[in-house]
Amino acid sequence: MRVLHFYKTALPDTIGGAQICVDQLAAGLGELGVDIDLLALAERGDADRPTLRKGYRLHRTRRNFEIASTGFSTSVLPRFRRLAAEADIVHYHFPWPFMDAAHMLLARGKPSVVTYHSDIVRQTNWLRLYRPLSRRFLSSVDRIVATSPQYRETSLVLRRHAGKVSVIPIGIDAASVAVPTPRGLDEWRARLGEGFFLFIGVLRYYKGLPFLIEAGRQTGFPIVIVGSGPEEARLRAQAAEVPNIRFLGQLSEEDKAAVLSLCGALVLPSHLRAEAFGIVLLEGALHGKPLISCEIGTGTSLVNEAGRTGLVVPPADPGGLADAMRQLRREPTGARIMGEHARRRAQEFFGARRMAQGYLDLYRDLLASRSGPAYMA
Repeated sequence: MRVLHFYKTALPDTIGGAQICVDQLAAGLGELGVDIDLLALAERGDADRPTLRKGYRLHRTRRNFEIASTGFSTSVLPRFRRLAAEADIVHYHFPWPFMDAAHMLLARGKPSVVTYHSDIVRQTNWLRLYRPLSRRFLSSVDRIVATSPQYRETSLVLRRHAGKVSVIPIGIDAASVAVPTPRGLDEWRARLGEGFFLFIGVLRYYKGLPFLIEAGRQTGFPIVIVGSGPEEARLRAQAAEVPNIRFLGQLSEEDKAAVLSLCGALVLPSHLRAEAFGIVLLEGALHGKPLISCEIGTGTSLVNEAGRTGLVVPPADPGGLADAMRQLRREPTGARIMGEHARRRAQEFFGARRMAQGYLDLYRDLLASRSGPAYMA
């Protein structure tokens, strides 16, 4: 079976939850014997020479320009048409309006699957223009996958297509999570100490960091923020008079692993539905850390089981975040038990192989329904 994945960007060029998901899925499917191509846009294309990455072929084509976080490329279209023609299934990753148009023009009728990563939350003016195309696109594909039951149930868009929506949670391979070196641990321990509250991610509008900074002001507990992004300058200005908050910028995977090992809990204060899953919660869980997240009707509450793997608080509520932080500090034994439960839950339910097997079963079912058992190999 040959499958083409199509998305606007990919690792290692762009780091984000969807990119990590696609990379883990492509690698996992490759291990199960599926022949995988991943086509994405990049600052510089690779002509017609794919890169072999983790057992799959990564094809990069040059991005010509970008509007409202939507990349456009003229050179990707002939390449997409060729790769789609060679594939048994085309697997899309939503949202990306350019992708919808490419499908409608060049691959309509091809067996197709869409992983629905997120609703469009902020760009409401752009959404009004895009909605007719997205509805046609989602109506034309064969199967749609939500990454959590919560998102399937709360997305108005997915409700329109409920008859063909299934749920396959995102998973990551525990072996792919970096392990800190003893020297790295010692160096970061000297800089940060231990037991601090940790945020990791791109500093975007929906991450809820202003509320975490205010919770830090209320509690005085040490908070470490790892990552960079469009909100960084504003957040640093807000935290200028909160000395217990430290910004570290982007870190290598090894340094990030060291900081995760030293923290007392991972906090993901995202307050909007643009945080559709929260893969960083899985990273914190695999390090055995208790989790703090907000109830926003998405996969964050699938990963973080309230009261068992961590604490779930109302969104945009600094007081709620502060109370959760105080509880974990006040009850270290309970926090440690939550961290162990988080680790076991991540290993049991959110592995990359489990995710890949779910998609392989979906692919086989789709091809059987379209063409008969001979196409299920």
